[in-house]
Amino acid sequence: MMVRFRIISILLTLSLAGMLIPDVWSDTKVKYQNVDVDQFLAMMDNKDFVLINVHIPYQGEIPQTDLLIPFNMIDQHRNELPKDKDAKMFVYCMTGPMGYIAAEKLVNMGYTNVFHFEGGMKAWARSGRQLVNRKK
Repeated sequence: MMVRFRIISILLTLSLAGMLIPDVWSDTKVKYQNVDVDQFLAMMDNKDFVLINVHIPYQGEIPQTDLLIPFNMIDQHRNELPKDKDAKMFVYCMTGPMGYIAAEKLVNMGYTNVFHFEGGMKAWARSGRQLVNRKK
């Protein structure tokens, strides 16, 4: 019983250490910018970017969304994305996780001006704004 407790303690310690150690040894560096709701709202006032909803299943979208592309199929929709790898693009989902994956995929595809709206549609709605639904 004591051995089992020690093994579990060691594994738990290693897991926690892995979450706390900075990502300095990782090959993949985040090359997109996370933006909170206040920053996003300010940027929407003078929208100069392609806005992509990557959430699946479809549950509405932020007004002025340009593209609906599932987060796990970004690379399969290259023909819909800007040809210019420096084009400014924003991705969002319902709350964030799918958006992180999509932003990373875009960076891995060579895009250099990628933003991720943290909080996504839920943050948008909490700010008092309405989602739209084009699939009614």
